[in-house]
Amino acid sequence: MKICICTIGPDLNSSVDQVFGRCSYFLFVDTETEEFKAIENEAKEAMGGAGIAAAQTVANEKAEMVIVGNIGPNALTTLEQSGIKVISGVSGTAKEALEKFKRGELK
Repeated sequence: MKICICTIGPDLNSSVDQVFGRCSYFLFVDTETEEFKAIENEAKEAMGGAGIAAAQTVANEKAEMVIVGNIGPNALTTLEQSGIKVISGVSGTAKEALEKFKRGELK
C-alpha cells in the first residue's frame, strides 16, 4: 500500500507535521518495502487554497492513505473525493507512525 505521511523533514526520522496543507514534506511510503520518496510541499507558500493544492499533489502520486496531525475540511473533502483515506491526530516520527499503521494502531 502506498501511504503519504506529512512531515517536517525529508526522511522517516522526521516528525509528523501537525498541518496538512502547509506541511513541509510529503513522504510517499510503500508499506511493504518501506521505500519512500520525499516531495517538498510547494503549496505551503500559497496565499490561499494550500490544503486543496496539497491534496491534489497527494492524489497525483496515487497515495491510498494520508497520515497527519491535523487537516482542514476542504483538504479532507478533496482527498475523500479522490478515494484517499485520512488518519489525523498523529504525532511522533514518520517511522513511528508507519510502524503504528502497520500494526493497525492508527484509526
